[in-house]
This record gives sequence, structure tokens and C-alpha cells, in this order.
Amino acid sequence: MKTNTPRRSALKKLVAAVAGMVGASFLVKAENPVNAHDLAASAHGPAASAVNQTDSVIPDQEVPLFAGNTKYNGLIFIAGKGAHFEGDIKSHTDHVLKELEKELILAGSSMEKVLKVTVFLNDIADYNGMNEVYKGRFGKKPPVRTTVAVAKGGVPGDSLVEMDCIAYA
Repeated sequence: MKTNTPRRSALKKLVAAVAGMVGASFLVKAENPVNAHDLAASAHGPAASAVNQTDSVIPDQEVPLFAGNTKYNGLIFIAGKGAHFEGDIKSHTDHVLKELEKELILAGSSMEKVLKVTVFLNDIADYNGMNEVYKGRFGKKPPVRTTVAVAKGGVPGDSLVEMDCIAYA
């Protein structure tokens, strides 16, 4: 059994980075405050401080609301993708997964390098239909996943499903 796969190594980096940022958020010197991002960057060297964002969302705005993806310390964070057209949960799920894949490729990754997916369902009754389309889309070793049904108001933009993910480069 292989224990040091690229996915496992990237997941260890993610846990270390998050732990460093969480721990750093409690450290403040009175004369020189330190924020978690600065401390995490200094702990991992100059490469870790480079944050690369691809502004693939609403490009016609002078200052975009959010980036389609952000790269940090070898990890890629993909913004939530939805399906904003008439259709059922299967067509929406297929569309969202294709959009995630496009964004991953744009960021220099792939579906096989995804570590974590969060799925937001407009209605938990769509869970099985979403799973039918989702299954197998991330290769033979799927990422960890959290699935939740959103509260009153639904998924933004009348999408039946929205997904975001974290991958490695």
C-alpha cells in the first residue's frame, strides 16, 4: 500500500497551513501585530507567501467580487460553481462538475488532484440524483466531501447545486 501519494502530501500541507494560520491568529505583539497570513508565509518560506488569483469571475467589473481560483503554497482553492438555467439536479450537477474541471485546468490542476469538495444542495431530496452524476468524476480515489442542504433562500442564482473544492497543483 502506497502511503505517500501526491494527494496525501498535499493534504498534509493543507492541514499544516491551516494549523499554522489558526495558531498564528492568536499571536499578537503590542508594538508589531502579526497576522496569520504573514506568519504562515514566514514559516513556509518565500514561495508560500505568493498568492496567485485568476479573476475568471465577472471579468467586466473593475474590481471583481471574488476570484474563480486562488493558489497558495501548492494548493488551489476553487470558488463555488452553480448552474443558472432551467433543469433538473442531474443536468445541474453535470454542468457544475464541468465548470469545476474547467477552473481546475485553468489553475494548473485536474479533477484527480482534488482533495476536498463541498456540495451545497438546494434540496436534500436531490442527494441521490446528485450522487449518480458525481460518482466517478474525480478518478478512482475520490476526495473527501461535505454535502449540506442550504437553509431558507436556497443556493444563489436558483441553482439546484453549488460546489467548491480544494486541489493541489
